Amino acid sequence: MPDSWVRVRVRAVSLNHKDLWTLRGVGVNHDQYPRILGCEAAGEDPDGNRVALYPVLDVPPGTADETLVLPAAQISGSRIATLAEYFAAPAQCLLPVPDHLTWEEAACLICTWLPVYRMLFTKARLLPGDSVLVQGAAGGLSKALITLGAAAGLRVWATGRTEDKRALAVRLGADEAFEHRTVLPEQVDAVVDSVGRATWTHSLRSVRNGGTVVVAGATSGDISPARLHRVYFHQINIVGSFSGTREEYRRLLGLMRTTGIKPLIDDVMPAQDAHAAIKRLADGDVRGNLVLTWD
Repeated sequence: MPDSWVRVRVRAVSLNHKDLWTLRGVGVNHDQYPRILGCEAAGEDPDGNRVALYPVLDVPPGTADETLVLPAAQISGSRIATLAEYFAAPAQCLLPVPDHLTWEEAACLICTWLPVYRMLFTKARLLPGDSVLVQGAAGGLSKALITLGAAAGLRVWATGRTEDKRALAVRLGADEAFEHRTVLPEQVDAVVDSVGRATWTHSLRSVRNGGTVVVAGATSGDISPARLHRVYFHQINIVGSFSGTREEYRRLLGLMRTTGIKPLIDDVMPAQDAHAAIKRLADGDVRGNLVLTWD
């Protein structure tokens, strides 16, 4: 282990759709298997400090945005994985975790809540009173978008395929929840779309002229067709969003302290049940984050 790296004792790991993509071979060369899964975790450093793994390291020359570079897991050919009792990472890749959050909640911050803060307030530039549509209301990302947006004074709408998912979105703070592809009562200031092909046309139809569509993933596949005529004619801003900066993390924690909001945990399971937990995630049988813990 390099001198600048720190060994962390893992307390909790939140499963992520990135783990599913890794299992399916997306973005990974075959010679990189077998490999350990896990891209998000909270644990203790050698001094007993509570830390979470931050996925970005270097800043390109001439920029001030830490999210424009490769994840730390790809730096110098290394692969940092968290689904283990310990992992090692560069000291710069560890961020402090506040004491008021449990280990399970802390394990959901970096790959879910930090990107959500960036999507809503940096990329979409939303302010209290603005409106946002969250495509899909099933996974941890959507739950964080609804909870954080509502706490910040946004008017949040969501779509969901089933009645219970739509009801949960409303309980989390959404003003209204609609069936998939429903024409909205009015167009919104921004749409956050992490679904991709299945929702793209609806996202473009739902955003107002000059509004913003934040692309945060493509769980249903790539987009075809792109409907570029609508993009240019209605002057829609399409922006990608990934991870977040240390300053955004600081602001996120401040908002969480002020409002008392916390990540929604669907279930906490022992690490030995990782196979069953991953299957639940793949089946879509979740209403928040799935977290694995060690005794």
